[in-house]
Amino acid sequence: MTDDLNDLKAMMDQATPRPDAARRAENIALAKENFAALQGSRDEVRPTAVAGPKGLWTGVKTMLNTITSPAGLTTTTALVACGFLFLTPQGQDLLRPPSAPQITVTELDGIAAPPMTMSDPATGATTQTEAVAPQQPEALTAPAFDLAQDFSLADQSRPVTKALPQITADADELLAQEAEVTAGAIERQAIAATTMQTSRVAPMQSEEPAMRGLAPERIVVTPSPQPDDAMVSPAPSTESFANTAASPLKITAEEPVSTFSIDVDTASYALVRSSLSRGQLPPREAVRIEEMINYFPYDYPTPDAGEAPFRPTVTTFQTPWNANTQLVHIALQGRLPEMTARPPLNLVFLIDTSGSMDDPAKLPLLKQSFRLMLDQLRPQDQVAIVEYAGSAGQVLAPTNASERTTILQALQSLGAGGATNGQGGLEQAYAVADTMAEAGEVSRIILATDGDFNVGIDNPDALKGFIADRRETGTYLSVLGFGRGNLDDATMQALAQNGNGTAAYIDTLSEAQKVLVDQLSGALFPIAGDVKVQVEFNPAQVAEYRLIGYETRALRREDFNNDAVDAGELGAGHAVTAIYEVTPVGSPAQLSDPLRYAPSTVAETSDELGFLKLRYKAPGEDLSQLLETPITENGTPGTEANFAAAIAGFGQLLRGDNHLGDWGYADAITLAAANRGADAFGYRTEAVQLMRLAESLSRAE
Repeated sequence: MTDDLNDLKAMMDQATPRPDAARRAENIALAKENFAALQGSRDEVRPTAVAGPKGLWTGVKTMLNTITSPAGLTTTTALVACGFLFLTPQGQDLLRPPSAPQITVTELDGIAAPPMTMSDPATGATTQTEAVAPQQPEALTAPAFDLAQDFSLADQSRPVTKALPQITADADELLAQEAEVTAGAIERQAIAATTMQTSRVAPMQSEEPAMRGLAPERIVVTPSPQPDDAMVSPAPSTESFANTAASPLKITAEEPVSTFSIDVDTASYALVRSSLSRGQLPPREAVRIEEMINYFPYDYPTPDAGEAPFRPTVTTFQTPWNANTQLVHIALQGRLPEMTARPPLNLVFLIDTSGSMDDPAKLPLLKQSFRLMLDQLRPQDQVAIVEYAGSAGQVLAPTNASERTTILQALQSLGAGGATNGQGGLEQAYAVADTMAEAGEVSRIILATDGDFNVGIDNPDALKGFIADRRETGTYLSVLGFGRGNLDDATMQALAQNGNGTAAYIDTLSEAQKVLVDQLSGALFPIAGDVKVQVEFNPAQVAEYRLIGYETRALRREDFNNDAVDAGELGAGHAVTAIYEVTPVGSPAQLSDPLRYAPSTVAETSDELGFLKLRYKAPGEDLSQLLETPITENGTPGTEANFAAAIAGFGQLLRGDNHLGDWGYADAITLAAANRGADAFGYRTEAVQLMRLAESLSRAE
């Protein structure tokens, strides 16, 4: 065994070629030149002392020369074999920590760039490098191949993957040169490691000439941790909301009459829910209290046969947040729909496909929502699809609802991109609706958008006139809002209010089911148009009053009797709720002083708090009809009135109104939870949870 090992050692010595000094000097010079080119700098390398053990291969050679015993040689041979295993890329992978932050430098034309830890002298930061497999080893040029044979850029801690005969031949001669070059390499790599901030794999860019005779280098850089204030901020919100300041307190003796248009929109409640679900209190201007109240279905008394299409109910009771005031709760309940006798429906889906709709909560959710709606249509109903981005176009000609596959294919083909020519889309949709309209049928345009109009008419005031002119054709416009960030709620409200339609915001598929399935008949089939409410309060009984919500629906006193003034529509089965807070004469809650010279009228002998008047038009009619009923104290609120009061209080808390005193979220939660009623779909239970969430978020501010 000993003789065999000695023979092997002798053979290795004989097989090892002697170093060629000229060849070595040439290759070292070429390596230095190429290394400087790779670093992007021609600066002279600063000398750095290199401390550490003698070279690995010097140790191996010395060990083989000095150990002569059979046992020692056997052990040494095994160690050398294990060493060679770990010099391979596979062996290095076994030793390498799997999750260490790394800067990866590609090997030099087939010479692996093994792991190396570098330190920045200024900051003390360290960087771990890792070898990357060669990209095209077969393309090595002659100079690069010579360099691979004769020279290594690694320091003593970086093993070189070469065959043993080649390594031992050059090991003694290269150690001194290796130390000098490696010192410069370590210093420059450390500086590069502390300045690079990208994790993208890309070709290295440099103004220096490419390294002669070597393949281009690829660098993979793991980004270093960033301070909190260096994080990239999200795009600023450009949302706008249609709202004004809360209705002011009115002195009855000075302004006894209050007039407003009904509102059955629900967008504000869904926007509030969207904000709270994202861990944020909603913007105060996004909270329209009447829309929050009217989001919920109520079990109000319905009209009897032969009566008006809706029935008013008035209830007065003590205010939950002020024992010295009262709430006047006004409820209108529309007649339930007779779906078997409804006329054919013509629908134009007007879909915003601009670039701003390229978001999972926008166009994809929109498509899913309309799929739900299709199942509610009858075979004789017709559907057309118009899209708009930078321009508008018809995607689907009027098609019977029975051809569901055709409609779904057209819907699914839509993609987002481009500007937002809302005006062009509306003009195209109305033109298509005109071709579908026939006597006795109902025509509707359903606009689905984030409201971001930036081509053509792009402001709410200009849109009002445009839409008002088109509603006279009998085609009404409803608006569905999608997505957040650039939601233009003001534009949506202007479109819906002037298009005799409704506005809803869809943030989940469940909300789409509520709007487009459960309440579809109320949204598409009106039973009363231009519905106006006017209340005259008795100054002998009511010192002050304020309307909770309806700020964007206020009308002038003279508008009530003017049939040319537009107002809200009431759909089949819809309910509308309005709440006044009134201060009785002599109450300690009165904020204004009584008039010394107030006129004495017959009102002083009446126990009426006020008088309610309602105006509405039957569908297709131009002249309004009048309903009247006195407002008296009855003091017996039911579940429906109490729940509506809880939501009214919730909305005022979100807006930061100053009329609630010490009444807070806990009181709203208690009142709402006690008056959830049957709650078949869980809407009221969800509202209680949102109140709890708002309470927690308000404490965190």
